[in-house]
Amino acid sequence: MNAADGDRAFAGSIPQLYERYLVPLIFEPYAVDIAARVARHRPSRVLEMAAGTGVVTRQLARSLAPDTSIIATDLNQAMLDQAATMSIARAVEWRQADAMQLPYADASFDMVVCQFGVMFFPDKGKAFAEARRVLQPGGHLIFNVWDRIEDNEFADTVIQALRDPFPDDPPRFLARTPHGYHDTALIARDLNAGGFGAAPEFATVTARSRAESAHVVAIAYCQGTPLRGEIEASATPALAEVTEVAAAALTRQFGGGAVDGKIQAHVVTVVK
Repeated sequence: MNAADGDRAFAGSIPQLYERYLVPLIFEPYAVDIAARVARHRPSRVLEMAAGTGVVTRQLARSLAPDTSIIATDLNQAMLDQAATMSIARAVEWRQADAMQLPYADASFDMVVCQFGVMFFPDKGKAFAEARRVLQPGGHLIFNVWDRIEDNEFADTVIQALRDPFPDDPPRFLARTPHGYHDTALIARDLNAGGFGAAPEFATVTARSRAESAHVVAIAYCQGTPLRGEIEASATPALAEVTEVAAAALTRQFGGGAVDGKIQAHVVTVVK
């Protein structure tokens, strides 16, 4: 995904919907997890790639020593603008940057962290090479990726539901991109292609995704992610109608009222 595509994918109201709905639904539990893993290494200078609206950044600001430098970057300025409106424990530096061409000198950081962003990098080996380049010797890259969509119940239910309104060409963004990079052997090969000689450590982390209603989950996925663009690319049915189709499927699967579903991801740690 180049800069122009990234701007289109996360444009308009998506940053606000993303923060309001998706962050508490699926990102906060893993932000707590990855920030704790970073904190155990007691880094002095941290670079975050693909920071989005800053859910991990806020956890890092709470978890790391006050004198730790935190720079949070993202390809999409609109997401960073949303992040900058949120309350944070202490000052961090927000900067627009392409993960495949980082604007930092070699060996500038002792930790690079990325939450659910690697899947969007069009050349993952190149992005890993850039992360390695800016790491000091002995520094760590820590990132997470979603496991296969079948192990993430809400996302899988939404994708299955969209087959009905789009029988000929159902939108596949969730399966193709967020949940399309779960093969740990492939990840290890890409890290090696990026110059990491050490074997990566993998941890599979299962959590629960909760919302006050199925409708909230449907809005999160259908309107707060680039899936929205695929839905809106077809003149009919309208986005609101498709959202209701997804909400009905989620209600059938998880019941009325508050809903609770499994989510699962891999956390990857590799040392330079």
